[in-house]
Amino acid sequence: MPLRIVFMGTPDFSVPTLRALVEAGHEVVAVYTQPPRAAGRRGLELTKSPVHVEAERLGIEVRTPKSLRGDAEQEAFCALRADVAVVVAYGLLLPSPILDAPRLGCFNGHASALPRWRGAAPIQRAIMEGDAATAMMIMKMEEGLDTGPVAMNRSVPILPEMTAGELHDTLMQAGADLMVEALAAIEAGTLTLAPQPGEGVTYARKIDKAETRIDWSCPAAKVDRRIRGLSPFPGAWCEAEIAGKTERLKLLRSVVADGSGAPGAILDGHLTVACGEGAVRLVEVQRAGGKPLAAVEFLRGAKLVPGDRLT
Repeated sequence: MPLRIVFMGTPDFSVPTLRALVEAGHEVVAVYTQPPRAAGRRGLELTKSPVHVEAERLGIEVRTPKSLRGDAEQEAFCALRADVAVVVAYGLLLPSPILDAPRLGCFNGHASALPRWRGAAPIQRAIMEGDAATAMMIMKMEEGLDTGPVAMNRSVPILPEMTAGELHDTLMQAGADLMVEALAAIEAGTLTLAPQPGEGVTYARKIDKAETRIDWSCPAAKVDRRIRGLSPFPGAWCEAEIAGKTERLKLLRSVVADGSGAPGAILDGHLTVACGEGAVRLVEVQRAGGKPLAAVEFLRGAKLVPGDRLT
């Protein structure tokens, strides 16, 4: 028998799960998502979240409360009489009256190998710290931050040249498939829950703007992981002198390479850049206001040569 579901999510990452629940035949009675945000060059246009847009396409009621702590919002949520709430990157903490309202509980799709990388930025942190693998996990929610027991998990390797964007796309599809499997097990009464280990807990704090500027004095492996872990958003960056002007350069893809020199120095015609230890070769970059470019194409236009420095 199909479950009566409230779906709670906001970004692109959440959309495949919402779509998969509907395709699996479940009754999604309402979608909760973050309110429309100011966007556009002047910040004057209100833009709906990707989940908001998809829910409207599917003909599902959309709710956009700024908080779930008020009595009125909690009563409105309880009145939906949901069997389950499915939460994927929603962006609001769920107070206990919300967690307790669905008959079978609230289940979260989280993109890490819990208890490693609880919190806001697990995909970026896994790459930035050099993890060889991560996972998609389905967890029954409780009041702690990503502390609930795990119902299902699927391991995903982090390949040597993988960016956060590529890992994001792999995990979001794995999460959609896994959530459908978890709900089928709930329907069948066969879902089991395992408490998270007490050891190995790490927190994936939100990416700070100060972390996005590349420090070329760091070892090459760390620089490479920082570039890939922040690509495509928010994007690692440095500055370059181009035609006598200082430009901000977004770094989208890199590999560790052979070479040495003063940190930030361009070593060859392939945009290999010296680091504190070793070097990285920049594979794809983006000038301010421009489109992503392969390194060779960028060098052709920027006219940077070996010996020039990125700062």
